[in-house]
Amino acid sequence: MNISVFLRLLKQHLPLFVLIPCITAGTAWYATRNEPKVYKSEATLYTGLASGYSLLSDKQAAYGDRSASAFDNLLTTLYSKETMLQVGIHLLADHLRLQQPDSLILGAGGFQQLQQAVPPSLRYQLPLEGDPALLITALDSLSKAQMANPIKELLLTSNSYYSLRHLTETLKATARKATNDILLMEYESDDPAVAQRTLRYAIDMLNERYSLFKTSETNSVVGYYEGKLAKAKQNLDEAEGRLRAFNIQHKVLDFDSESKNVSASKELLSTEYNQELMRRDAAKAAIDALDRRMGQQGSVRSANSDLSLKQKKLADAENQLANARAYNQPRHIITRLQAAVTQASEELKLSAQKYDAAASAPDALPAQSMANDRMTKILEYEESNARLRTYKKRMDEYQAKLNEYSPLGTQLRQLQRELAVAEKEYLDLLQNVDQSRMRRQDVKIGGTLEVLDAPYFPLVPQAAKRWQLVAIGFGVGLFLALVLTALRFWLDKKIHSPDQAEQMVGMPVTAVFPTVSKPNVYSKVTWASRSMFERLFNAIHIEITQATSSPYPPIITLFSIRPKQGKSWVANGLAQLYNDADQQVAYCYPRQKGNEQREVRNGITFLPYTIRPDFMNVTDISYLLDASQDFDATRYDRILLELPSLIDHQIPVFLLKRSALSLLVIDANTAWTRAEKQLLSLYARVTNQPMLLILNRVGGNYMDVPGRDDAKLAPIQSENSLYTQRNMT
Repeated sequence: MNISVFLRLLKQHLPLFVLIPCITAGTAWYATRNEPKVYKSEATLYTGLASGYSLLSDKQAAYGDRSASAFDNLLTTLYSKETMLQVGIHLLADHLRLQQPDSLILGAGGFQQLQQAVPPSLRYQLPLEGDPALLITALDSLSKAQMANPIKELLLTSNSYYSLRHLTETLKATARKATNDILLMEYESDDPAVAQRTLRYAIDMLNERYSLFKTSETNSVVGYYEGKLAKAKQNLDEAEGRLRAFNIQHKVLDFDSESKNVSASKELLSTEYNQELMRRDAAKAAIDALDRRMGQQGSVRSANSDLSLKQKKLADAENQLANARAYNQPRHIITRLQAAVTQASEELKLSAQKYDAAASAPDALPAQSMANDRMTKILEYEESNARLRTYKKRMDEYQAKLNEYSPLGTQLRQLQRELAVAEKEYLDLLQNVDQSRMRRQDVKIGGTLEVLDAPYFPLVPQAAKRWQLVAIGFGVGLFLALVLTALRFWLDKKIHSPDQAEQMVGMPVTAVFPTVSKPNVYSKVTWASRSMFERLFNAIHIEITQATSSPYPPIITLFSIRPKQGKSWVANGLAQLYNDADQQVAYCYPRQKGNEQREVRNGITFLPYTIRPDFMNVTDISYLLDASQDFDATRYDRILLELPSLIDHQIPVFLLKRSALSLLVIDANTAWTRAEKQLLSLYARVTNQPMLLILNRVGGNYMDVPGRDDAKLAPIQSENSLYTQRNMT
């Protein structure tokens, strides 16, 4: 649909676009004739959700802005059923305590409605006097009771100031814009006191419930982490206890240091032991050499026996002294043992001197020198044996210590690893506990909404919206009119315009005729019809001249699918044009009344015919006409043949084959359905000749009417005027 068709459609339905908007606007005006006054109270709250400073502000990342979700949570909390219910309960508690209307709490109208809604019997059961908290608790219990009661009806199902639905629909909260921290709240009511107090209670309930939710949320987190921390502390204590018991059991202060010291001491003792072993072997070799030299002298045996006893005594004393020193015995014991060694040494020297004196020989080394040397080596040998025994004992002790420490290392590392894991878990949970406690404190500090502008008492009602509703009603009426027009256009299968005709019929439109009600009066419509007949006349003449095979005179067939399409009107107009062109025209048409006779009028021969039962087998026009009409086709230049409607009559197949041209006449107000399409397809198959489409009685909006200059032409003479356009065949 182009813009011109749309504008024509609107012009056709102009009364609809005037009547429906006027009705809807009038309905809105009548419905708002008793519009009550509306008072609005507003409040402004500072939330601090976006830019507010708190304990965690410095620790939060710059991109971690969660204020949008926080605002959503805030609004969700406000509009929750429980919040709205508590607002209604607190407001109802204030109003129930009134004994008479109070303009600052509840006006006369609302007071009267409340008296009717809550019967006196129920009032006597409520604690209206005393602590308001008791009344609020009682109302809350009644609102959640299983049985129906007036309080429950007021709070849940009515349309009063206290109902859940009314509060949810009327209370409005506007979230921030961009990064603004401000929350705007407003409430409208027909009572200014109710508007103010409702908004105040809404702010109080929002603050209370929002803070409760945030605090309970952090408390649960803190409790969880504290429980985990206590368990981690218990695990840490158990790990430390196991490590402490290990150290006590094995008498170690620092296992790693002690194991290193034991290993180093054992290595040092091993080195000293080997050195001492070499010294002992050297002393033993020297003693053996001296004994061999001295064995050659047998005179020293008696002295040797004494010397051996003294040597043994000295060895025992030195052995005791070495053990005392190795085991860090007290000083007085070491002093006593040292004195015993000195004494034994002196005794041994005396015995040695005796032995030397007895063993001296002139052919040998001096006995005294050999005795001294032997005694020195014997002392060295015995001292070395004593030290070796001590070294051996200490090495065995260190080896036992090492054998004990070897399996304990793995156990100690396991205990240390368990302690490290428990300590790390404890420290991590301790950090989480600190963070959650800080979050809880942060919620306690910043969880309350600050009131910037408290709800005020509205003194002046809002401007009336009556004219706005009237304008909205007018707009709704225009929309309905547009919808009805569109529905009518989409559901209407009639042909209204040439574009629709070409699209639905599948043929180009040759002529478009408007509705002509006064053909003898000059107007734009009659002039347009006259001009359209000229165009049709030219189109027919061109088609006839190009058809060389058709017989003479050419037969111009006018047909329509349905009756009352205007075929006779078109045929009369064409016949008049042929007569004006000095051509003889015969107009054959079917009888309607049954008494039509042949006549000649304005130079046109009118030949009525009767539709015969074998109409489909007629081969020539002469067979249609009565014998009394004396029809001779050679006397005419053109023959106009009007066929009856195809939907009600037979198609003269053989007669149509002699036709030179067919004119399809369609009324613009006629529906074009599947039946019309099928009959037209059959007709086209039968004739196989040129076919022109004529659209009759088209609205003036689709016509190319003459301009102002064309209107200055002289009016059409009566003898050349058109016949009245009527519902003809």
